[in-house]
Amino acid sequence: MSSLDQLKKHTVVVADTGDIDAIAKHKPQDATTNPSLLYKAAQMPQYQSLLDEAIAYGQSKSSSEEGLLDAIIDKLSVTFGCRILELIPGRVSTEVDARLSFDTEGTINKARELIELYKEAGISKDRILIKMASTWEGVRAAEQLEKEGIHCNLTLLFGFGQAIACAEAGVTLISPFVGRIYDWYKNKRGVDSIAVSEDPGVESVTTIFNYYKKHGYKTEVMGASFRTKEQVMALCGSDLLTISPDLLGQLADIDVDVPKALDADAAAKMDIEKIEMNEATFRWMLNEDAMATEKLAEGIRGFAADLDKLRSYLAQRMEAASV
Repeated sequence: MSSLDQLKKHTVVVADTGDIDAIAKHKPQDATTNPSLLYKAAQMPQYQSLLDEAIAYGQSKSSSEEGLLDAIIDKLSVTFGCRILELIPGRVSTEVDARLSFDTEGTINKARELIELYKEAGISKDRILIKMASTWEGVRAAEQLEKEGIHCNLTLLFGFGQAIACAEAGVTLISPFVGRIYDWYKNKRGVDSIAVSEDPGVESVTTIFNYYKKHGYKTEVMGASFRTKEQVMALCGSDLLTISPDLLGQLADIDVDVPKALDADAAAKMDIEKIEMNEATFRWMLNEDAMATEKLAEGIRGFAADLDKLRSYLAQRMEAASV
């Protein structure tokens, strides 16, 4: 068996891409997208018809430039999601505008709009995960949405306090960012690499997984943002892992043994103290974790910047078409 096939025996494999062709090739259970991936996919020749469809929809819904671009991006996100769902048996994650990361009501409203677009396309909300940043405001939005039966994926998760808050709020899924944690510590220590056995990103996901299983939380852990296939294999047994097409290909091409590294039954027997979570504790734990504070802010800025790139690309495309 390939290492990828071995991994799939213990973990749900999710494709971290907006490239529909890559999803068709690697056949993951679930898929996830974000503004960065959508921006790349929107420029690929094979997806121009999807772009045209989204532009036509936006033009029918709004006359203002701001409203037009928002409507196009929402429709584009959902259209890509619908195409992806034709290829996978599970769920697709669709991201809320990163500029709403500190706006609870705005996030809730945008999530409802996205779910309504999926409903119009004939897709049940059970197959959708609404994705938002793991800010305090994002967690509160997710808590309300989960009560409405809208399932959420809390992303840009770097700190332990973020993970606890998400579990307490009853969110469906979290996405701890292994690779970005690794990058921060590598730069901080001034080294070229860190052994996977000492990788702070791998350690972070392991700690969260064990805490969740010890205390009986239903929230699923999906390791994300990997830099190497070794990081992926070191988290075999996690509920889910979202992996780029490049790393999926690497894992499919090797047959290295992939033992189960994370075990829910073993975690349930561990002596792990439960932490009581509230807003003050959340903000203090985030404040005390320089890596998590920096990477959360950087991640929100990055997703917002990629969304701005997508907006500019759409505006230029529409302008060129009108000439």
